[in-house]
Amino acid sequence: MSRSEAGSPHDPRGAGRFNEERAAATVKGAQPDLEAGLAAIREVQRTLKPKPGVYRMLDAKGEVLYVGKARSLKARVANYLQLKGLTNRLQRMISQTRAMEIVTTNSEAEALLLEAQFIKRFRPPFNVLLRDDKSFPFILLREGHDYPRIMKHRGARRHKGSYFGPFASAGSVNTTINALQKLFLLRSCTDSFFSRRDRPCLLYQIKRCSAPCVGRIDEAGYAELVREAKDFLGGKSSAVQARIEAQMAEAAEKLDFETAALLRDRLRAATFIQGSQAVNAQGVGDADVFALASKGGQIAVQGFFVRGGQNWGHRAFFPRHIAEVDEAEVLARVLAQFYEEVPPPPTILVDRELPERALLEEAFAALAGKKVEISVPQRGDRRRLMEQATRNAVEALDRRLAETGTQAKIQREMAEFLELAEVPQRVEVYDNSHIQGTKAVGAMIVAGPEGFLKNQYRKFNIREAQSNDDFAMMREVMTRRFGRAMQEDPDREGGMWPDLVLIDGGKGQMSAVRDALEELGVEDVNLIAIAKGPHHGREGREVFHFPDGREKMLPVNSPVLFHLQRLRDEVHRYVIGAHRDKRSRAISASPLDEIPGIGPARKRALLLHFGTASKVRAAALDDLKRAPGVSASVARKIYDFYHAGG
Repeated sequence: MSRSEAGSPHDPRGAGRFNEERAAATVKGAQPDLEAGLAAIREVQRTLKPKPGVYRMLDAKGEVLYVGKARSLKARVANYLQLKGLTNRLQRMISQTRAMEIVTTNSEAEALLLEAQFIKRFRPPFNVLLRDDKSFPFILLREGHDYPRIMKHRGARRHKGSYFGPFASAGSVNTTINALQKLFLLRSCTDSFFSRRDRPCLLYQIKRCSAPCVGRIDEAGYAELVREAKDFLGGKSSAVQARIEAQMAEAAEKLDFETAALLRDRLRAATFIQGSQAVNAQGVGDADVFALASKGGQIAVQGFFVRGGQNWGHRAFFPRHIAEVDEAEVLARVLAQFYEEVPPPPTILVDRELPERALLEEAFAALAGKKVEISVPQRGDRRRLMEQATRNAVEALDRRLAETGTQAKIQREMAEFLELAEVPQRVEVYDNSHIQGTKAVGAMIVAGPEGFLKNQYRKFNIREAQSNDDFAMMREVMTRRFGRAMQEDPDREGGMWPDLVLIDGGKGQMSAVRDALEELGVEDVNLIAIAKGPHHGREGREVFHFPDGREKMLPVNSPVLFHLQRLRDEVHRYVIGAHRDKRSRAISASPLDEIPGIGPARKRALLLHFGTASKVRAAALDDLKRAPGVSASVARKIYDFYHAGG
């Protein structure tokens, strides 16, 4: 297998599985060839100098087995030649080593950062792996516009603006953005949507935007809101609240009750953000908190993320390849890989002393551009926060160990494949059905971790989309579904907002849904489109389309694929049934149904007497009066219905 093929550690789609299989094979270990490994290491060690750097152990295929860093490469690599001092794990690694690659650096701290990058890139089977591929979301106040936009951001920081985070999950950042919109009335729409508006959108109507697009607020007033938002997110929430309280009191004193009510709602939003913190982080400032729990050969690391004394969420990590590795070393490796992506805060609190703590501080300070301190809290608020993190780590590990059931495992693997921060509690699946654009109907089915929630299924009679435009039909369904959700549950407290939306279709359907939600100002719902693959009609070759244009596939025998196919097949069954019902009603419908006040019994009598509905339409008034069960007044009503206007 070449390095470019799926399954190679250089291919992100198969790297993790490939390396785990190699590690498992190594543990079972065919016949170790220690001497060949030692010879390869000895050959490289002769040429090394006592300089800092990073080394990579390679197997016979050139795949990376292990990445390490050293203050002195010559001394560190020489340690691998002393077999008596090595663990069984390291001896297994040496038995597979056939070559080494060396990169020198200017300092050991620089080597530590490069080591973390290499581990994340190659995922070697003998390194502790964080194995968290989901990037952390941030809140971005994007600049470069007269009216900056507030938005969720993931990935590289290419946009100019102020970033606040990390938040532990999409849920925590979405909740905060919703409250911030009510608090500061900042726009969340794209620049193109902003430039096209000639009247305020729904967000203005529900008091979540100040509508700068149509001049409902001037540039200076909006800039003041942006400044307050930065202060609030930067830890000055008390000062912001005090200003809003003073403004509210002043408005009430002037009998400007409308303004006072608006300020009261903003104040409630500020209180909601602070009151929704599950962790009491006051007095901590900007800090990350990490605690480790171990049981049954597994480890959980719980992280709390605190900014400006506010808890911005927490996440549990379950590192891999931890056998025969000291727990403190595991935690140190987790931190090094975690901050390879996330900017370090000034303070990192941990539950135990870490090896090479000073080196970690030096490396993180280089990333942050300021001093970073790693400490073990002993008393006060920080100690209580650490105790809470420790309890959460134990509980997260217990849940992980308990999730041995097949369905729980499939749900977790599905979330990982679809790049979701958490297992979705509510999945909505959409499809539509029609015959050449006629009798069109859309459908939504709902599923949770325990199965289908059939009492929440919903049908949509397509009213606006014409012809056989599948994209327009999907846009109409999404506009109606989420437009109603925005009006009835804007705070998302009713449990009816989905964690994941699955769309039956490909790139076109994905674009239609994404655009429809953007028009509504909904940009934080996870969207995935599932389409038949290149061999259309063959089960197991489905392609999953992501909103950013990426495509992914699953192995044909994957339990996750079977689960997603089942969701897709259920919406097919439901929408086709709804379409058949609509066709049946159309076939059995009669023109007589249109006449108001004529019940089923009289309709049957008229059809039996005249034979067809068209003959009823053409009948004279006197003929209608002679029909059995039809009075003179009813006959006049039928006649006038068909002959109104002469």
